[in-house]
Amino acid sequence: MGKVILDGVTKRYADVTAVNDMNLDIRDGEFVTLVGPSGCGKSTTLETIAGLTKPTEGTITIAEKEVTNLPPKDRGIAMVFQNIALFPHMDVYDNISFGLRLRDYPKEEIDRRVERASDIVQLEGMLERMPDEMSGGQRQRVAIARAIVREPEVFLMDEPLANLDAKLRVHMRTELQRLHKELDTTIIYVTHDQAEAMTMSDRIAIIDGGELQQIDPPLVCYNEPQNLFVAGFIGSPSMNFVEGEVTASGLSTPDFDVEFDPGQLSGVTPGDALTLGVRPEDVYLREKSENVSNPTQPIAARTDVLEPMGDEIFVYLLTGDADPTMEADDAMPQNQLLMSVDPSSDISEDTDVEVVLDRERAHLFDTETGDAISHSLEFAAVEPGPAGTEAEGDD
Repeated sequence: MGKVILDGVTKRYADVTAVNDMNLDIRDGEFVTLVGPSGCGKSTTLETIAGLTKPTEGTITIAEKEVTNLPPKDRGIAMVFQNIALFPHMDVYDNISFGLRLRDYPKEEIDRRVERASDIVQLEGMLERMPDEMSGGQRQRVAIARAIVREPEVFLMDEPLANLDAKLRVHMRTELQRLHKELDTTIIYVTHDQAEAMTMSDRIAIIDGGELQQIDPPLVCYNEPQNLFVAGFIGSPSMNFVEGEVTASGLSTPDFDVEFDPGQLSGVTPGDALTLGVRPEDVYLREKSENVSNPTQPIAARTDVLEPMGDEIFVYLLTGDADPTMEADDAMPQNQLLMSVDPSSDISEDTDVEVVLDRERAHLFDTETGDAISHSLEFAAVEPGPAGTEAEGDD
C-alpha cells in the first residue's frame, strides 16, 4: 500500500518557514503533483517525505507506517532527481543495479529486476552502453529504471524533466504516464511547470509560500480555483483580473460594468470590493459571440498587441484609457484584457473593437482575502446591443 499522509508537517530554517502546516492525504496508486513557483516549498515537502529533511513539526506516514524519524532507506521510497547523476564510468546495467548490488541482492534477482525495469522504460539492447553514448532522454530513463528496481511503495520525482529540451519533455511526459499505468504505484512529482502538472496528474497540490492552496483534479483547479493565487497560477496564459465594487445590479469596474444578481451570492453586499476573473478563451469579439449563452454587455476596447501562436492568436486589449496603466506590483496593466481568438480571425493592432465576456464562466474573488466567491454569474441572458446601451432583460 503506497498511501502517504502528511499531518501538520512544518519545516523551519531559523526565521524562515519553508513549509507551514502541510496536510496531504495521497491515496495508494495515485499520481499527485506538487506545483508552485520557485521557493514555494514544494521540493522541501518532497524532501521531508523522502527523509532527506526532518520536519520541525508534524508526522509522515507511508504505507500505514509512521516514518517521520526513519532514514530514507527504510521508508519504502525511491527518488528521481532533476540532476540525473549517472556514474559516467559504469554502463547502463551497472548504473541501474548499483543500489541492489550495495545491498547484496542475489545475481539472479538483480538480473530479473534490471531486465524488468529496462523493459518498462524501453532500454532493451542498451544495457552495455555508457552514459555518454546516450541521449538526454535515454539517460533520464536509466535514472528512472534505477528507481524502479527498488520496487518501492512510493516514487518521488523532483523535477526530473527540467533539464530536457521542450520536445523531449513532452515525450517524457507521455512516458511517465505510461510508467504510472504499468507500475500501478504511487507517484509524487514536483514541478514548477503547470503543463506537466495538468497533463499527468490525478490530483494537483498547489503550494505558495509554504502553504497548500488547493489539492484537486487538474480540471477542478482550472475551472474552480479556490483563490486568486490558484486562478492566476493555473492556466497559460493567466486569467484576467479586474477589480471592482459591488452595486445593486452587479460589479462596477473603472472601465466597464458586469451585470448579475448580487443577492444570489452569500455574504456579498453593495460596496464590497471584489475581483472579477475571466480566462482569455472566455473573452469574445462581439461579432463572434453567437455561441455565448449569457454574454455581458459589449465592452469597448482597443487592440494593443497580437501574438500569433499557430492554433490561436492572443490579443491584448486596452479598455478605458488608450495607454496601459500599471500599479507597482502588477504583472499586467489594470486596464488590459487578454483575449484568445481563432487564427482565421480578421483582426489587427490599434483597432477599436467590442468584446463580451462569458458570464457563465466568469469568477469572482474577495479582493482582500483572495478567496473564491463564485465560478459563474447568474443573470437573465442578454442580447448584445449597441455599446453603452442596455439590452432587453437588463434592469
